[in-house]
Amino acid sequence: MAFLFTAWAALVVLAMPVALTLGVATLLYMVWSGLPLVVIPQRMIGGLDSFPLLAVPFFILAGNLMNTAGITDRIFHFSHALIGHVRGGLAHVNVIASVIFSGMSGSAVADAGGLGAMEIKAMHEAGYTKAFAGAVTVASCIIGPLIPPSIPMVFYGVLADTSIGRLFLGGVVPGLMTAAALMIMIHVMAGRRNFPVGHRMTWAETATVTKAAFLPLLTPFIIIGGITGGVFSPTEAAVIASLYALVLGTVVYRELDAARLWDVFLRTGRTTASICFIIACASAFAWLLATLQIPQKAAAVLVGITRDPLGLLLIVNAAVFVAGFFLEGLVIMILVVPVMMPTMAAVGIDPVHFGVVLVFNLMIGLMTPPMGVGLFVVSGVSGVKVEALVKEVFPFLLPLLVVLVLLIVFPVLVTGLPDLVLGVER
Repeated sequence: MAFLFTAWAALVVLAMPVALTLGVATLLYMVWSGLPLVVIPQRMIGGLDSFPLLAVPFFILAGNLMNTAGITDRIFHFSHALIGHVRGGLAHVNVIASVIFSGMSGSAVADAGGLGAMEIKAMHEAGYTKAFAGAVTVASCIIGPLIPPSIPMVFYGVLADTSIGRLFLGGVVPGLMTAAALMIMIHVMAGRRNFPVGHRMTWAETATVTKAAFLPLLTPFIIIGGITGGVFSPTEAAVIASLYALVLGTVVYRELDAARLWDVFLRTGRTTASICFIIACASAFAWLLATLQIPQKAAAVLVGITRDPLGLLLIVNAAVFVAGFFLEGLVIMILVVPVMMPTMAAVGIDPVHFGVVLVFNLMIGLMTPPMGVGLFVVSGVSGVKVEALVKEVFPFLLPLLVVLVLLIVFPVLVTGLPDLVLGVER
């Protein structure tokens, strides 16, 4: 066991790609221990043989289609009509737009990369610094994987063998709480920094932008309504979302021609291939962890410390928060979920509660250096140095950590909506 984690840590320090750190560490341990190497390709292929995972490429495709088809522009202008006229209005618009777009793509990176460039440009032209505009974009993009659909929750559902539909519903209240917490912080900062007051749209302008955004705004209702109504599964919902975005882009708005479609499919294929390779390597690594009985040993250690569910959740989330400074969220999830699920079950923690809290914690990691992916994405689209973004992002950590603690202490904030809509699980 020590050899496995030492090899993996050494590869991480050497800045090897994420997937290879897991795959090569597994290979080295199996060679060192004399285990049959044929197990590696078997476990890699087996890890990808999952129907729910089909949702991932289709949600990625849906996000790329919406970004390319001009749908993000319509969402931004609609959000501006709602709240853009208050002090610090465009910062609030940034958050509201993320809430709406999160109901379509399920990806924080798609939010930051798609809406981010337009939001930062608009805020800068209105008198905000680019660094602050970028920081709001980084902070608000973490809402994307909370409000359904959610690509990270699909991963968690597969790893933990938990209902993805319940996870989707469990993320709604935390997502709205996150938006509210960020907007409260923006309101406080707007008064102290004397942010500009935005333009109030006339009723005619509001009607125009609402009409333009109406069809895209139906996407979250189609996805959530279809899943909760039993019309289609989360995986099928991803296909429906992609088809709907394709129709909007090609037939309704006519902004997607053959060249743009080819680019969308190419980017989707590259992203999907990268994610699938990580999952495949992680599956072999997870099998090795199970073979070495690491989950059972970890459970024994943690239960020996405390059997209190709240205490365990606080310990695990503190460790995950620190790990988020140094590792990507998907890697942490792959390492944590197989190891921790026996412990969570032993003390009676709801897997949906643990999953939503874990995803939220990992999303905070998108905005913490040195491995915060959100920081690098926004830096790329805005031209602002990461160091400047970090300085402006730091105040937003406080409201997010407050929300995280509330979700840990009050499980009903996560499980209440799934239990209400789908019934209490027996």
